Amino acid sequence: MGVLIFAEATKGNYKKNALEAVYYGSKIANQIGGETVVFTIGDGANAGQFGSYGADKIWFNSNENSSDTQVVSSLIAQAAEKAGATYVVLANTAMGKAIAGRLAIKLDASLVSGVNALPSGNTIQKQVFSGKANATFELKGDKHVITVMGNTLQPEATGNDGIPEEISLSAPEPRIKVLDTKTVEGTVPLPEAELVVSAGRGMKGPENWGIIDELAELIGATTACSRPVADTGWRPHHEHVGQTGIAIRPNLYFAIGISGAIQHLAGVNNSKVIVVINKDPEAPFFKAADYGVLGDLFDVVPKLIESFKKFKAS
Repeated sequence: MGVLIFAEATKGNYKKNALEAVYYGSKIANQIGGETVVFTIGDGANAGQFGSYGADKIWFNSNENSSDTQVVSSLIAQAAEKAGATYVVLANTAMGKAIAGRLAIKLDASLVSGVNALPSGNTIQKQVFSGKANATFELKGDKHVITVMGNTLQPEATGNDGIPEEISLSAPEPRIKVLDTKTVEGTVPLPEAELVVSAGRGMKGPENWGIIDELAELIGATTACSRPVADTGWRPHHEHVGQTGIAIRPNLYFAIGISGAIQHLAGVNNSKVIVVINKDPEAPFFKAADYGVLGDLFDVVPKLIESFKKFKAS
């Protein structure tokens, strides 16, 4: 009895979602009195850090087809069987969501995706209706597959690094071949960003985006935008957040010049703190905001930048 956590590697490195999944899985292992086993695909060079976040064992398999969901789900299933895992935990990333169903079928396990709380007995919670309600699911059977949302638990390093161990597994012949992968470099991806500065049509045009970039750089945030901004080509589509874009859960979300349509709110309302800057007192976003500034963004944001500069200088 124990917990197997799949730690997703990107070019041999692990992002915050991997640490969150490991820490979350270790908490479940503590509940059920089992081992915490981390499994990753690749050379395992940087996997020792998971020992600090609660891993009792760290396994890696050096298979090169880490982008093929069929191969990945097969390897995880074999690792779970080897570990005698009752729970299999994955981050709720694109990869996690793609392989969770396959994995549940292979293990004959129950599946709950996108959870935002630890299990309580044989039940677990997740948010539904775009975060407007919580649903409680009953975990049936002997095995369970869970994908966990980002920022569900803040990972804490409490122990020492572990020693990764290579395990031999049998992988199926891949059905796809990845010819090229293009990723956005030089910024924290939106799903993993803890600070996000986002702007909308209130910016009036792409030529005015300099103050948004300056604010984001000053506080170490990732930039984002509303759908109309991406659709008109002011900003790239990978910055579009909302129900039809990327759903995010940062610790701090600045919404600047965004009215707050329900589709946008659905993708950002799980942010821990929302700050809205808008000159329209009827903007729907104010109802969802923790802090609201009623004023022209072209007056407010430069003053905010100056205040941050003075704060950092002091």
